Amino acid sequence: MIALSLSVSLTSLPFSFALSSTPCKSRASPPRSTVSLSSSRRRQDRRRSIEAMSQVMELEDESDFEKLLSSDNRISITGFGSLLSERSARSTFPDLENFRIAKLQGFRRVFAHSAPIFFERGIANPETKEISSLSVEPCEGESLVVTVFEIKSSEIPAFIGRELEFRFLAVVPETLEGKPYTNSAVLCGRYSDEEFFQIRCKGNKEIYFQHYGRFKIDKIWRDDILPCRLYLRHCVLAAKNLGDEAYNNFLDHTFLGDRKTTIREYLSSTGSGIMEEEPPEALKSRYGG
Repeated sequence: MIALSLSVSLTSLPFSFALSSTPCKSRASPPRSTVSLSSSRRRQDRRRSIEAMSQVMELEDESDFEKLLSSDNRISITGFGSLLSERSARSTFPDLENFRIAKLQGFRRVFAHSAPIFFERGIANPETKEISSLSVEPCEGESLVVTVFEIKSSEIPAFIGRELEFRFLAVVPETLEGKPYTNSAVLCGRYSDEEFFQIRCKGNKEIYFQHYGRFKIDKIWRDDILPCRLYLRHCVLAAKNLGDEAYNNFLDHTFLGDRKTTIREYLSSTGSGIMEEEPPEALKSRYGG
């Protein structure tokens, strides 16, 4: 694949989105099996995360996606939740190529938005507020183990349609050894309710109703909701299948909406028992890790 340049005329990150990364500092504990990072290593990681965030660009429409196409008409996608599972990725993108593990600097995972797909599939629990899916947001000093793969350009419109609640970003992942990729990849980042309504729904309440209102969701992005149980289990299993580094990274660098509680902490307290729950038969393949 040829190198893709981020010097194309993409729109820079909105000020409000870029600003959200400023007060964010990494607070996740390192995996128990590792030794604490030295101060010099921490400074190095912080510098790398700042450099990575400085290269992030927003993709506003399909034409921006097309600027990232390779010579063989494919575009790279970053997976951080269910797309950590190659089986899940292939169920959505049957013709994907080059599924691999990578690292992304300067972002953290957060369970902080309502997902209508969980209501459609009958696995959301509004009473307990276990209705949240994953997104990512800038966070200085954080790094995520993710997956990257390529899809055909013809799949871009469907991808955009499925992920409308997100902000589409062009990011530069790196290998697990820290070498930046020569091509950028699309990442689904945190959006906002106001932008979703005004931009995605064009200020039309009927369009919003079709996406969210029919499920009695009047606010998408929230910090007071909890992970959908089957979805969280699926993501944890998918990360575990990628190996210890991905597994520990998911547990220690994925947060509840409070941005304080890690998934490792959640599963050992309030969320205990989630990993023992089996999906309904019809969803075992979709949510089986």
